[in-house]
Amino acid sequence: MTQSEPPAGSGEPRPAPGFPPPPNRPTVPQAGYLPPPPSPMPGYPPPGYGYPPPGYPLGGPVLPPGIAPNGQPLASFGDRLLAYLIDSAIIGGALLVVAVPAMIIVLMSSMHNLRLNADGTLDTGNVLSFYGLFFAVDGALLLLGVAAAYVYQVEMMYRSGQTVGKRAMKLRVVCLDPGAPMTRGVAAKRWLIGWVVGIIVGLFAWIDGLWQLWDQPFKQCLHDKVAGTVVVKQAP
Repeated sequence: MTQSEPPAGSGEPRPAPGFPPPPNRPTVPQAGYLPPPPSPMPGYPPPGYGYPPPGYPLGGPVLPPGIAPNGQPLASFGDRLLAYLIDSAIIGGALLVVAVPAMIIVLMSSMHNLRLNADGTLDTGNVLSFYGLFFAVDGALLLLGVAAAYVYQVEMMYRSGQTVGKRAMKLRVVCLDPGAPMTRGVAAKRWLIGWVVGIIVGLFAWIDGLWQLWDQPFKQCLHDKVAGTVVVKQAP
């Protein structure tokens, strides 16, 4: 059987006898039109855009450990403890200078009023008057101590952010918000929580002072948290 020859005028070359026909030529698109791009292989998704560039976390950049919001280093537990001991010694020493002479005067003025009854017992009326005077002086000394502590802890803190002990250890109390000023109200909050509540509830003073050991990220005591303050270390 012989191969059929292409019809005349088709434009295709006729193969020589005994040779296979030439391969088909690719179809040429019409002028002005491009062929559509090949579709991706099935089972492979189109390429994406990769990972987004790294940025700041939600809420702004994270401060390095041990740094206050204003950029200064946080005070260490040892420095704060030494500052507290210095302040306590100053306030306690000032009160003793007033309290000891006052109690001596009370005792000396009251001892001669103590009389014995005929049976050798103390006169109850004189004993009650003695204790009344003693507690009155003791209450006056307590009020004097509170007033002295207020002036020392609140007024000094309000004016400079430092007490004598903190100045000696190069510490300063600042607001947690770097743009907020130290006010008398902020200083009073620190004092009321840390000093007054600590006197009323003895265990609270220990918890308050030790809280900075495990507090993160600003090593605050409880009175710092209530007042919105933080203690920083100043450059020497």
